[in-house]
Amino acid sequence: MKNRKTELVLRVLPALLVFSSFAETQSPTPADAMALEQQGKLPEAAQAWKAVTTKDPKDAPAFASLGVILSKLQKYPEAASAYRKALALNPKLPSVQLNLGLAEFKQGHFQRAGTALRAALAADPSNNQARTLLGLSYYGSQKFADAVELLEPASKIDPGNIELHRLLAQSCLWAKNYPCALEEFQQLLQQSPDSAGAHVLFGEALDGLGRTQEAIAEFEAAAKISPSEPNVHFGLGYLRWKSQQYDEARLEFENELALDPNHAQSLAYLGDIEWKNNHGDAAISLFKRSMAVQKNLRIVYADLGAIYAQKKDYKAAHEALLHAVALDPALPDAHYQLARLYRALGKPADAERELHKVQELHKTAEDSLVGKIASSPPALTPAETQ
Repeated sequence: MKNRKTELVLRVLPALLVFSSFAETQSPTPADAMALEQQGKLPEAAQAWKAVTTKDPKDAPAFASLGVILSKLQKYPEAASAYRKALALNPKLPSVQLNLGLAEFKQGHFQRAGTALRAALAADPSNNQARTLLGLSYYGSQKFADAVELLEPASKIDPGNIELHRLLAQSCLWAKNYPCALEEFQQLLQQSPDSAGAHVLFGEALDGLGRTQEAIAEFEAAAKISPSEPNVHFGLGYLRWKSQQYDEARLEFENELALDPNHAQSLAYLGDIEWKNNHGDAAISLFKRSMAVQKNLRIVYADLGAIYAQKKDYKAAHEALLHAVALDPALPDAHYQLARLYRALGKPADAERELHKVQELHKTAEDSLVGKIASSPPALTPAETQ
């Protein structure tokens, strides 16, 4: 038996030696890797480039080329690693920072993408692709003012890119650059007059400019086009509430709740209307339902503070009002309620301090639909970077 095994090994060994010798003499070259890529054999090309970098770990262009192939294979973490190795060897390799930025962007790593894309744009200020991607990275990082600065010139270079204009419009809106948002949404509405979403966003921009009645008309148009569109009835209800049209606002909040019984904002503003109608217990019930869905709506705590103070539950009132102030210290109503509470507690100095804040904040207070319909703008998708 032993002799048979030995014989088998002796037969196989020459073949193994021949294969080993062939592999050593036929290790892939950059030309081989490029040929495989041209033939569309991307996995094989990636293996070839890996072999090239293994043979010469200081070949920066090879690492860059490997990154390109891995990106085409949608292996973005590996691609980013290859690009970083290329840059570590040669920071001035053309296009690598841009490719690295795109690979990080595709993973949703907007901060890392921004670092690479800023370097790419600094190296070539005329590179509109780098500018657009950097603007989109700022959008993804919720740095909306920075996004506007870059997406605005990019959109002028590519006026037919509707998706780019939509992202610019939303960036303008969330940066509270309402004139810019208004201009962009008007253009979008001209191209898509039957888009309920465009009417909603246009209405938000109008409300931000203080043109609330015009905003109401846009939300009414959206509700007519798509009565089941999420948040349309809430937005219309909020604008009615803001205009002190409480009966009309109530109907819209109830319409939203008919579509979504757990709509936290509608429950909260319905609670506020009950409180304004001196129905404190009904308001508390609605606020509790709202808090079960979304814990940190400022109006809930501001109103609960006032209700608890009226019930002389001063400890609960104080906690609720301080929480309301922490959620948004720039709105005056919670400070006013705190002043009343401090007076009831015999703390005149604290009351005067809060009243002074009320006077200052009334000069600058701004409350609009932005940030109420959604806590953040729609997320970017890979399709938007193609």
